[in-house]
Amino acid sequence: MTPDQNDAARSRTIEWEDPMIGAARATTMPGLDYLQAMIDGEIPPPPIVGLMDMTLVSAGPGTATFTCQPNESHYNPIGTVHGGFVCTALDSAAGCAVHTTLPAGVGYTSLEIKVNYLRAVSATSGPLTVVGTVVKPGSRVAFAEAVVTDGEGRVVATASSTLLVFPIPAAG
Repeated sequence: MTPDQNDAARSRTIEWEDPMIGAARATTMPGLDYLQAMIDGEIPPPPIVGLMDMTLVSAGPGTATFTCQPNESHYNPIGTVHGGFVCTALDSAAGCAVHTTLPAGVGYTSLEIKVNYLRAVSATSGPLTVVGTVVKPGSRVAFAEAVVTDGEGRVVATASSTLLVFPIPAAG
């Protein structure tokens, strides 16, 4: 197979629904209910999950769990999954864990994230599991941690995160 033929087999098509459908619902639902509705398919997931091959699989008070499948499209120049992919998964899990503690009409955004990478990730690492846990909820600032494990249950990265909590502006 020539390099050109090999490259032709490596492509991705990503589709998503209007992200404002879910965003509008976020103003009317407590965070845990909102995430459960997303898990149940009642609210479309945000476009980032399709781009990253992530799925929110569970949410409970103060916790959120994603799975994701790394592949070659996530590779960096040296042939392993880019650290930004892992960081995004950690940020998503930590943020959604905080979201489970918020009332309707309240949102969050990351202020800071500190990531520790413990082992390389590749397309053969198996599905990753990313668990976010709230350390301290808050009405203005919240703190969360997240852990990524590979298909063999080995920890590949951890994070601690500080998130700003704020009222979501009404759509208009």
